[in-house]
Amino acid sequence: MSSRTPRVPVLIAAAAWLAAAAGLLPSGMASAAGTVPRFGHVVIVIMENKNYNAIIGRPDEAPYINSLAKGGAVFSNSYAVSHPSQPNYLALFSGSTQRVTNDNCPKNFKNVANLGTELIRAGLSFAGYSETMPSAGYTGCRHGLSLFGYTRSHSPWVDFSNVPAASNLTFASFPKDYARLPTVSIVVPNECHDMHSCPRDNGDRWLKANLGGYASWASSHNSLLIVTWDEDATNFGIPLLGGGDGNKVPTIFYGAHVRTGTYSERTSHYGILRTVEDMYGLAHAGASAGAAPITNVWR
Repeated sequence: MSSRTPRVPVLIAAAAWLAAAAGLLPSGMASAAGTVPRFGHVVIVIMENKNYNAIIGRPDEAPYINSLAKGGAVFSNSYAVSHPSQPNYLALFSGSTQRVTNDNCPKNFKNVANLGTELIRAGLSFAGYSETMPSAGYTGCRHGLSLFGYTRSHSPWVDFSNVPAASNLTFASFPKDYARLPTVSIVVPNECHDMHSCPRDNGDRWLKANLGGYASWASSHNSLLIVTWDEDATNFGIPLLGGGDGNKVPTIFYGAHVRTGTYSERTSHYGILRTVEDMYGLAHAGASAGAAPITNVWR
């Protein structure tokens, strides 16, 4: 072969680069092996206080969640980073527990990196949707019946000065037209529906009734549903005797481009954050910079 004749792989690579530069790659297609697809919409739902084995493989208690696991990617070694709840929400949102070791409210962080700010600075959009929160932009610590209502400690975006109040929404405003969703949304059910204070089947029914439509829509609309838990089974932030397994929690990816299966690589709240950041080419907040993105589950 003449040294002047371009090799075929070089031509293919050049064509792929030109297509990507021109915006010709279909949305959601990963431009290279080992990368993360860019989704139109991602919805992250955070449930509460359940071990992996208390949910996965328990269709008697959580039939809908197990149907998502069967039709999506379930991670058998996904871990929370701390106890009690609040540090885990902060870790998933900002890549750090922010040295918080309790559920006390309020917390206030000025100009600290986080997923919401990263998205907005990139010209994308973010919203947190909180069930039982009384009004958009609410900054109070609690609303509703104790142990069954809204708690700010589960809505970390409220704590960051660089996340606009307009991103802090009630779950009642979650769009029925899913195409109107922000780029990334985080949904936090109230303390009954997130399984904190009510039985697992109660939370399972809530998830199906309120996010089941989005899950079905996501698969055909280049979108993704992530369901994870804040921490494993605890009592007032202390792992239950015989109930903890290193803070391993269920995590499920369901939607477009997901290869069905059970994946055994270790991941965490930081790994989930890193994966979402990589979807949109964002900076990496805190410990997400050192976490491995999830790249092996995509079709």
